Amino acid sequence: MQDPTASDDRGPGAERGTGGRRLRPPGGKALARLLQELERTGRGEEAARAVERAVPGLAESRQQELITEAVGPPEARPPARDRAPRPPAGEDGREAGAGAPSPQEAAERTRAGTADAESLAVVYRETAERLAEEPRAPGPVWRSLGPWTVPNGQTYGLSRVNVSGRISALAVDPANAAHLLAGSAGGGIWESIDRGASWAPRTDDAATLTTGALAFDPASSGTVLAGTGEGNFWARLGTGVIRSTDGGTTWAPLCTDPFTGQGFYDLAFDPTRRGTVLAGTTDGLYGSADGGASWTRRRSSVAWSVVASANGEALAACSDGMFRSDDGGAVWHPVTLPTPGTFPYTRFAVAIAPSDPGVAYAWAADADEVARLWRRTGDAGWARVPVPPGLSTAQAWYDWFLGIAPDRADQVYLGAVDVYRGDRAGTSWSWQSISTRETGGDSIHPDQHVIAFEPGAPAVVYVGNDGGLFRSPDRGGHWEDLNHGLAVTEFEYLAQDHTSETWLLGGTQDNGTNRWTGSPSWTHVQDGDGGDCAVNRDDPSTVFHTFYEMNLERSGSRGDFGTWTGVSPPVPSGERSLFYPPLETSATAGRTVAFGGGALYVSRDDAGSWKRLPFPDPGVGSAMCIPHAGEVLVGTIRGRLYRTRWQGAAWSPLAALTTPRADAWISDIHADPADTARIWVTHSTIGGGRIWHSADGGATWADRSAGLPPLPLNAVEVDPLDRDRLWVAADLGVYRSTDGGATWEPFADRLPNALVGDIVLHPDARLLRAGTRNRGVWEIPVDG
Repeated sequence: MQDPTASDDRGPGAERGTGGRRLRPPGGKALARLLQELERTGRGEEAARAVERAVPGLAESRQQELITEAVGPPEARPPARDRAPRPPAGEDGREAGAGAPSPQEAAERTRAGTADAESLAVVYRETAERLAEEPRAPGPVWRSLGPWTVPNGQTYGLSRVNVSGRISALAVDPANAAHLLAGSAGGGIWESIDRGASWAPRTDDAATLTTGALAFDPASSGTVLAGTGEGNFWARLGTGVIRSTDGGTTWAPLCTDPFTGQGFYDLAFDPTRRGTVLAGTTDGLYGSADGGASWTRRRSSVAWSVVASANGEALAACSDGMFRSDDGGAVWHPVTLPTPGTFPYTRFAVAIAPSDPGVAYAWAADADEVARLWRRTGDAGWARVPVPPGLSTAQAWYDWFLGIAPDRADQVYLGAVDVYRGDRAGTSWSWQSISTRETGGDSIHPDQHVIAFEPGAPAVVYVGNDGGLFRSPDRGGHWEDLNHGLAVTEFEYLAQDHTSETWLLGGTQDNGTNRWTGSPSWTHVQDGDGGDCAVNRDDPSTVFHTFYEMNLERSGSRGDFGTWTGVSPPVPSGERSLFYPPLETSATAGRTVAFGGGALYVSRDDAGSWKRLPFPDPGVGSAMCIPHAGEVLVGTIRGRLYRTRWQGAAWSPLAALTTPRADAWISDIHADPADTARIWVTHSTIGGGRIWHSADGGATWADRSAGLPPLPLNAVEVDPLDRDRLWVAADLGVYRSTDGGATWEPFADRLPNALVGDIVLHPDARLLRAGTRNRGVWEIPVDG
């Protein structure tokens, strides 16, 4: 869970309640995940900029400390790469269309490892379009395993809720209150025509499934715009604006430049000027006068929030303050706020009261992590308003919203980790947390991203957060989840029981560890941030899962809730790991378990006791393989590959194998249990080879990347019945080779264009399973 104040004393899985909290590092756990994602794809040089945006004003030494905490010390990380210089953005007023590379240029930069964000976004777009155009050949197709919902998901209150995954955008049809559109962070746009009782995915084949903003056009019934690329978590950026003219059922690209490689925070139509649209993005404040077909940048600072009212006024909240326009967004004037705090802001939102356009609110977290709320009343100007006591801004860059009740200018909703409702009576304010109730009543998932209200029913409130979508009929007094059929769970890793065709365990972002036993509704078996997981091959009742960092638990009851016991290795103080470190059990018989952090930790008794094996060179473990109980292979984020073997009484020191590709994040390793000299290694770092094969135990390597798109590869599986048949999971799609990697073809029929983080092959059932980031889990028969 992304709570920046959760106490380490309670353990990483103790996510209910708020007692005993202490402040976590600036930026929270979400920042650690973002930094790891940038490093994973070879964009580590962007880390300092990410820290500066999330936690502005930190000294450079403190910035480097945060990066070290997330991905290890500098000597353990790949060196920064020289990127292709981004074309100058020009002055404010630059017209759209300048600077985006051609598909060929973008592919060349990506293969060379010098691609900037725009080039990467172009390559992702081209790959997604090719996958969508693949002919539907006869044969097996992918099918969803859900989760259609996960009951008993976690909250910070006493109650539990059904959850799905991170919702980053939301829009309610102004002409039909039962018609909802929800944008998932990496799972695309979903449509409901029954107030969220059921859902249908609408953009599975789009160029990107990352969604940052949604807006209905009030002047054109059925017209909706979506800004692709999530502003909140900008590791995977967008490919422009897409449009629907049938209310969100079908979508088509509308404008790519200048938004390729950007993330959206907000979109707003001007109700007084037909065709005028405003956009807040990671690259500035933009305006369009033709319904979103073309755009002009008006301000270059990050723009988080834009709003246009019925009286022709527009307000924008940016990293360098608030700005006002009365001409449709052509010219913006700074707004002076009392006690504005320290610039630049970490996050800023603005809203105008629908019932009284003279009333507006501004909601900010400044560089000193101080929450600030202002209220404007007609000609009286802006005045400071007290904020809810105990509210944390440590993760404001990631979770933040502002809403005003449609019928009450004196009722305001603030989103951060929790949701707060404020009511003004006279000159005083009363505040209550309406998302976390520790003494009874409804609670919802934390980490709030978006709010909306039902047209014609101002008491009905919708909130989107890391756990999905929730609805209150009474201004936050009670809540119901709208997560049935909203299959947008973000899976990090999968593990399977080889004795069962219908059993999987998966770690999910901010929604714990969940188990599948054949039903589209998965079982929530543990709280916290779910990471890697594993199953004992001899005794599948013994299972393992990780939280973030080097926190490991074991269950002897197939993972039933409440049966987990902490079995973490004794890690020296200051030793760093990935946010989600790799975990493996033996692929054959035995009780060997390995856990990779700033060293390799190995156990031969199901994590009852541990042996620490230091890396010969500085490193952070990123992938492992245990072909049998007496051998472990481990790879690092710098591309180093090591082996240890059991020598009868002890594990041998880690011995270096030849490095397939230096300074490239190793994302997966596969060694043939029948012949451990046959090894496959994948890399998620762009540029150069991303899948390599050795037939001599790692002495020499052959690059098998030809024919694959120049994208990160995340996992590999080899058919035990045919060594030349294998599959790889990429940031977009799954690919198959039947000739030992000499050639590749897409293996993605009906698989959404989501990031595929992990794949597992069930050797007896002959089923390949894929865990995606925000589109759940999918499976396909590999024969036929």
